[in-house]
Amino acid sequence: MGQDSPRIVKHGGEIEAAIGRIATEIIEAAREPRKLALVGIHTGGVYLARRLAAILSERLNAAIPVGTLDITLYRDDWTRLHVHPVLKGTNLPFPIDDCQVILVDDVLYTGRTIRAALDALIDYGRPRRVQVAVLVDRDHRELPICAQFVGFQVETLAVEQVNVLFSEKDGSDQVLIENPVSSKTDLSA
Repeated sequence: MGQDSPRIVKHGGEIEAAIGRIATEIIEAAREPRKLALVGIHTGGVYLARRLAAILSERLNAAIPVGTLDITLYRDDWTRLHVHPVLKGTNLPFPIDDCQVILVDDVLYTGRTIRAALDALIDYGRPRRVQVAVLVDRDHRELPICAQFVGFQVETLAVEQVNVLFSEKDGSDQVLIENPVSSKTDLSA
């Protein structure tokens, strides 16, 4: 047998509804909505941050700034990677000092990405408050990190991989779970 096919656990309308819920929760929790700023973590967090910003801007009748954050050199495992890291670039076209920054990512897993993002963000200024928004929380934390705004809780095995597809990049919206460990064929039969 080969590798199992990815399971689609969420798609289209479910993802759109979850993003709308996250936006509602952000508005409800915002102490000063006019000081909100979204920072998407490359790569999946950038697409989610842009979608959230569009919804928030419409609902608040104000432009919500969006930045992007490359955490590659802040990862605690980049020296262990077998490939050279590819830098995607950080773009924060607004000062983050005194802002209510929402760090946005597609999947929250061990917490290490958010830890790296916090380190990177602080190099650019001192936000008043930092919160985390994710589309998928899959648990299996290694660090005491949590998201304040979550689209879906998805139960997974630690060996499984969660992939989020966005229509802007992939042609459709889907959350997929796959097991990268391929099953071995019984050759004795």
